[in-house]
Amino acid sequence: MSRQKITTFLWYDNNAVEAANFYVSLFEDSRVNEIVPGPNGTALVVKFTLGGVDYIALNGGPHFKLNEAVSLSVDCVDQAEIDELWEKLTADGGSTSQCGWLKDRFGLSWQIVPAALGRLMTDPDPARSGRVMGALMQMVKIDIAALEAAHAGTP
Repeated sequence: MSRQKITTFLWYDNNAVEAANFYVSLFEDSRVNEIVPGPNGTALVVKFTLGGVDYIALNGGPHFKLNEAVSLSVDCVDQAEIDELWEKLTADGGSTSQCGWLKDRFGLSWQIVPAALGRLMTDPDPARSGRVMGALMQMVKIDIAALEAAHAGTP
């Protein structure tokens, strides 16, 4: 088995364990791998895996905050997966943005996007891809049927 060479490192104030436990509850092939205690005995570092990808979370204190400059993008197979993740990630204090972006209650930004989006937006017909982009720009949570309709040119 190969070792993951690059790992995303996330900074939390003091709730890295809670965040990691929440994230691993959402995706298959996910788990908390290790909790490393700090000098005072509470968790300092949490190592976890989401969908087979390793992450590290730090309880680093209030010095830095997560922001939209970094987001996790989730490639969703269908509208049901989009809807389920959207509901769970925005619950309990999460917030929505535009074009499938949201923030969870811990402040981490996510992009919840359908696998079909790339195909629809890269259509060689500029009219079709333009309609898809126009429809996408009007959305908060992405609606696959509406994107497909825009692509086809049907209302």
